[in-house]
Amino acid sequence: MGMRIATWNVNSIRARLPNVLEWLTAFAPDAVLLQEIKCQDEQFPRLEIEAAGYHCQIHGQKSYNGVAILSRHPLTNITVGLPGDSSDEQARYIEADVEGWRVASLYLPNGNPAPGDKFEYKLAWMRRLIDHARSLLLTGTPFVLGGDYNICPTDDDVYDPANWQNDALCRPDSRALFHTLRHLGLTEAFRALHPEKGRYTFWDYQAGAWQRDQGLRIDHFLLSPQAADRLVACEIDKTPRGRDKASDHTPIWIELT
Repeated sequence: MGMRIATWNVNSIRARLPNVLEWLTAFAPDAVLLQEIKCQDEQFPRLEIEAAGYHCQIHGQKSYNGVAILSRHPLTNITVGLPGDSSDEQARYIEADVEGWRVASLYLPNGNPAPGDKFEYKLAWMRRLIDHARSLLLTGTPFVLGGDYNICPTDDDVYDPANWQNDALCRPDSRALFHTLRHLGLTEAFRALHPEKGRYTFWDYQAGAWQRDQGLRIDHFLLSPQAADRLVACEIDKTPRGRDKASDHTPIWIELT
């Protein structure tokens, strides 16, 4: 049986709940990695999600950030928080086992304004992610790191590269750390199957960005070698972005054999 895993920055699970439930019913993924749920664990709409057929593991925070994993199969061996900085209180990382896979939902810091403290936090977080990915590789377990990376890996992933070159999502030091992460031996699923430019996962609410397809590709799947060997599809599902009260991100999904 194949395994379909999606990632989606929902930009507030409670504000988007009708859209999320509609999409879960229509698309029926095996697992979903959510980011920016923007609620504490006890405020998460667990009953509605469970009624749709999904187990939930949540790492929430009041009003900001927050990540979750939804799965049709039981989730075990849950860890919350990215290792490497015990003082970091932002809810940006959760990891679990599902059907023999290790899956993580991550919400990498935006980093703007750059330069500045927020940008330094972003770079430090990325270095911790690199260290953690290195330790995951040593286990030999097939794993999937999915989420909102807040990185446009190349100029092909941003509608207007010249205007975005100083943004934290496109700065050379952000991109360099993303490439360092990949060069550990991870495969960026979408790019492995889609060399074309101008494919996006995020469109700002401002200035008709969605209508003009002025987007960014910042939501990614990075796969361990064992997972990459079993990758058969990776697609962006633009349908939810066109709905009323949509998130500014749309889901991207992979299929593994």
